[in-house]
Amino acid sequence: MTTARTALWPYLTAPSTHGDDSLCAVSASGHRITFADGSVVLDGNSGLWNANLGYGNAAIAAAIGEAAKDASYLGAFRYENSYARRAAEALVEVCGPDHYSRVLFSSSGGAANDAAMKLVRHYQALAGQPRRNLVVALRDSFHGLTFGGFALTGEDLGQRVYGVDQRLVRHVTPNDLGELRALVARSGAQIAAVVVEPVLGSGTVPLSDAYIAELLRLRDETGYLLVADEVATGFGRTGAFFASQTWPGQPDVLITSKGLTNGTCPASAVVFSHRVAEAFTDQDAVLTHAETQGATAIPCAAISATIAETHRLDAVVAGRALAARLDAAVTRLVAEHPRVTGSSGRGCFRTLHLTEESGERLPGSRVAELVAEIRRAGALVHPGPGGIQLVPALTYTDAELDELMARVEAGLAAFTGTTAVPAGVPALPEPPAGPGRAS
Repeated sequence: MTTARTALWPYLTAPSTHGDDSLCAVSASGHRITFADGSVVLDGNSGLWNANLGYGNAAIAAAIGEAAKDASYLGAFRYENSYARRAAEALVEVCGPDHYSRVLFSSSGGAANDAAMKLVRHYQALAGQPRRNLVVALRDSFHGLTFGGFALTGEDLGQRVYGVDQRLVRHVTPNDLGELRALVARSGAQIAAVVVEPVLGSGTVPLSDAYIAELLRLRDETGYLLVADEVATGFGRTGAFFASQTWPGQPDVLITSKGLTNGTCPASAVVFSHRVAEAFTDQDAVLTHAETQGATAIPCAAISATIAETHRLDAVVAGRALAARLDAAVTRLVAEHPRVTGSSGRGCFRTLHLTEESGERLPGSRVAELVAEIRRAGALVHPGPGGIQLVPALTYTDAELDELMARVEAGLAAFTGTTAVPAGVPALPEPPAGPGRAS
């Protein structure tokens, strides 16, 4: 390990690891990343669930370059710009124009959740119900680390330490119909909205059909808004363009990010229904939300290009075919490996659940060790609660998926002390020459 003092403070890593060249990426192409220590690895994480179309898409890069040259900074702070108009139209079209009509752009999933919390409370005030100010989310959910999104997040990640105000937020257990009904019966007149991930990103836990149906029924019965946080599940990740498009009824608000620009630019969007939009337009009400970098030309050019490329590559259909192969591989691994006890998730968004030899669920520190072993075997995967998450790009070839699973098995063999490396593990790619290689 090459470690040196650097000016950079990276996210969610201990200071003892800062400056490690094996953790410093220098380039990416297709589905592989090159690091400063010369290693080249297969990305089984889609760039933190962003790069659904793989790295280095030429059309998206060209659109960004043209916007940077022709528009530089054109924003939406008390103005509009043509790039944002085109991106909003394209996004409404893929979300479903019969139901959705307006888009508020933001710069991250967390900031979009902040904006959505303002939106739903303002909507209820316009409807003459200002006391509807509670927002409900799910335990073990993740909605970001900005103060609003952090309040919604249902994992204990230190909200009290950081002074995050959760007095107007409630959490219920996902897929627990009784707990949801009890909260609505007790506080329904105060609930502005319920915010859910169709598949909880932490552990890739899908909401059940019965739970979704009950969320929709209670929405129609009591008047809260239903918000689908599709930061992770959007852009084909779970089989449809958006996971909520398969629901028997549509949410009032949809949040998207990550795959929105294929990971090339910081961007997110809050897409709201005709009904929500009309409440504001009928009263000419101004939503108090704005961001310096929200709806600017460069990310909006990337959004339009990403949507066009998703269509051109037929990536959603390709993702469904890849998901079927991934499901078969995961099922086999669960059946054959004594330490892999199960799986969860949907589409190309999966978690493998593992245990210690004793049968205890794998703790976080041991998950980190397993992720490191798989990295040494030549693939990047994401840590999850008690296991690892597999999130391949929708544009993987069959051979790349087979390689990913072989490298995962090789890492598992090293982690569990099995001496034999599974058959079919490809040799690691040769390190690149030239400036991509650490000196």
